[in-house]
Amino acid sequence: MRAMLKLFGRSPFTPLQSHMDRVGDCVHKISELFELLNKGEQEKVEALANEISELEHAADVTKNNIRNNLPKGIFLPVDRGNLLEILALQDSLADIAEDIAILTTLSPLKMPEVFREDFQNFLDKNISAFEVARQIISELDKLIATSFGGSQAEEVKAKVDDVAYKEHEVDILQRKLLQKLFANEDSFSKGAFILWLKIFQQVGSLSNIAEKLGNRVRMTLDVQ
Repeated sequence: MRAMLKLFGRSPFTPLQSHMDRVGDCVHKISELFELLNKGEQEKVEALANEISELEHAADVTKNNIRNNLPKGIFLPVDRGNLLEILALQDSLADIAEDIAILTTLSPLKMPEVFREDFQNFLDKNISAFEVARQIISELDKLIATSFGGSQAEEVKAKVDDVAYKEHEVDILQRKLLQKLFANEDSFSKGAFILWLKIFQQVGSLSNIAEKLGNRVRMTLDVQ
């Protein structure tokens, strides 16, 4: 019981926030990863990819600790199943970060000048969507004091809408990137072409999952 209380404190969201911090460690390393790729520093790319894998493992350990200690027999202010769904979505963000890192190590890649700027905008927008989702999670414990209502809840819902809009912007940027990739297909090896397709898909998944996470939180608020 003491271990459970230490883990959850006053709020069931405290462990989710701790896990999200570890997820953030993974996601924000992706920007650094592509900075190194831009510079052609493949050895450093591979070293950082290994670091991201270690960070993802640390997030997994935290996730499993939460699942193993989430109380079943006492009252929680939110549904236990909803907490586990939020946790699973957070965990998938760390998984995506690791997948992106692994893709950059499968074969030496160079950032093509033809979409260098567009890709940076695309990456930044995905990271921005993730960061808003992270803010949503960081503010959830404040909602307990307001019984999941009032201005605090409205602020969280506004952030959910913000994530959804950023995800829409990502879709537009991704379409532009794909058009440039296919328009210049002959200038890529088959392997590089496939890798960039997969990288676009995985990076775009960050905002997709961030939007799903925001919607899951909103559904949780709406049923309180």
